[in-house]
Amino acid sequence: MITSDTMPNHKIHEGRNVKRFREMLGIKQDALAADLGDDWNQQKISLLEQKETIDPTLLQQIATALKIPAEAIQNFDEEQAVNIISNTFQEGSFVNTGHTPTFNINPIEKWMEALEENKKLYERMFQLQREMIEKLEKLIGGK
Repeated sequence: MITSDTMPNHKIHEGRNVKRFREMLGIKQDALAADLGDDWNQQKISLLEQKETIDPTLLQQIATALKIPAEAIQNFDEEQAVNIISNTFQEGSFVNTGHTPTFNINPIEKWMEALEENKKLYERMFQLQREMIEKLEKLIGGK
């Protein structure tokens, strides 16, 4: 079981999390800068993504632009997520515990579920891309 005592104590890098979420959503630095306002550009986003902590007001603006909760950026810890998955995996099926698990996992069903989840994710990403294109067309058309 993982507890706070067994996890190393390290600070969450908010700028890196902004970059991770931005990339997962398929949003370029320029597009995020455009969503944040006229005083933003690609270089400022790049510098922002290098900062360990971000002002809460700015973080909320970024979260709104990315359409995710600010808490996701503040709390996502990739290392901790990997450790949890790794320990869960080790404590589960493949560690010799001296007993046979009482459940059956059909790998084909799990694969199909994963494919369906990927399909939904791609559909969401394409929708976000369409919305960004519409915004850009409005910006270009308005000038």
